[in-house]
Amino acid sequence: INSLMKLPGDKFIEKEISKLAEHGALEDQILKLCVDPNRIRIKDKEDRATREKVLNNFVMRILRKMINSGLLVSFNGCFSTGKEANVYYAILRENQEAAIKIYKVDILDYKNRSRYMEGEFRLRRWNYSKNPRKMIKKWSEKEFRNLSRLHTCGIPCPAPLYLTENVLVMGFLGIDGVPFPKLKDAQMLTDHLEYLFQSCVNLMRRMYHEAKLVHADLSEYNLLYEPSETEPKIYIIDVSQSVEHDSPRALDFLRHDISNIAYFF
Repeated sequence: INSLMKLPGDKFIEKEISKLAEHGALEDQILKLCVDPNRIRIKDKEDRATREKVLNNFVMRILRKMINSGLLVSFNGCFSTGKEANVYYAILRENQEAAIKIYKVDILDYKNRSRYMEGEFRLRRWNYSKNPRKMIKKWSEKEFRNLSRLHTCGIPCPAPLYLTENVLVMGFLGIDGVPFPKLKDAQMLTDHLEYLFQSCVNLMRRMYHEAKLVHADLSEYNLLYEPSETEPKIYIIDVSQSVEHDSPRALDFLRHDISNIAYFF
């Protein structure tokens, strides 16, 4: 009898069942997002092997924790794919739009990344590893720290929100679930070209002088374009490889960035 008296009431049970149902639905979203044609998928055509590389059991456990904590409300399709990571559209608590970047655990993608990490004072205590999971964790931490520095300086970029292992949650750059296009895909007015070029140059200058960083892979592929009839805006993305402005290869990387932008315009 005493045990029965301690059982939760019907309302509590119903509430918990409802939570489980919601969480189950979210897990179904995660499992089905790559095969459901009605999702937001813009250009991702993942086959089973690619999907398992990104949404493996390790990542699924991380996403479930985010669901159970109430952080993640809705997990939708992939809107950007790359050699090192895929980016998914999601809704967080309080209807906040987010981009979830999941780095691929593949040593082939990271074996040449040490040149972006060696010689940096802030990374002096990191031990470079050939273990792909350890390396990917360091790589995602590096991007989170770089984004945090840019965001603190007011430089246009995705806001870093949350990081665990190889899953990075950022603010979503777009409108109503549709991401801003990359600069390479943007439909720009001819009258805006000089303004946009100056904007890119100014972003590099601010990164160097204010954030003390060099992008190290800047091009039309790593810039987002927010359309506007008067003042379109450029955002910097993909800063995992960005280095300190005083690192050994910083000036070489900066020259390459400048060359890429000049060539594009």
